[in-house]
Amino acid sequence: METSRNYAVEIIRYNIPEDTRKEFEAAYLQAGTHLQASPYCLGYQVIHGNDEPERYIVTIRWTSKSDHLNGFRKSAAFMPFFNLVKPFYNNIEEMKHYDLTANSWLRQ
Repeated sequence: METSRNYAVEIIRYNIPEDTRKEFEAAYLQAGTHLQASPYCLGYQVIHGNDEPERYIVTIRWTSKSDHLNGFRKSAAFMPFFNLVKPFYNNIEEMKHYDLTANSWLRQ
């Protein structure tokens, strides 16, 4: 994992009932196009719980926390993104920014 770059990681934990999982995944598939188009977004990932299937974790890498809050959220791309994921807003259990540390390893 690249640790020389100082970017922020937003982590959003969701609790999604079984009957809305397909809609949730489809919403993030569409919302992802707005993230990909943003110069502030470096990447994202949607992870689905194996042991607890109602759990989802979305990680979004931003150029910085400030760029996320003052750049992306004030850009034209934000409302189309937000409107897609808004139906699941009440299912959020955590939505926080994290900084990378030097403690990481990834097999290439």
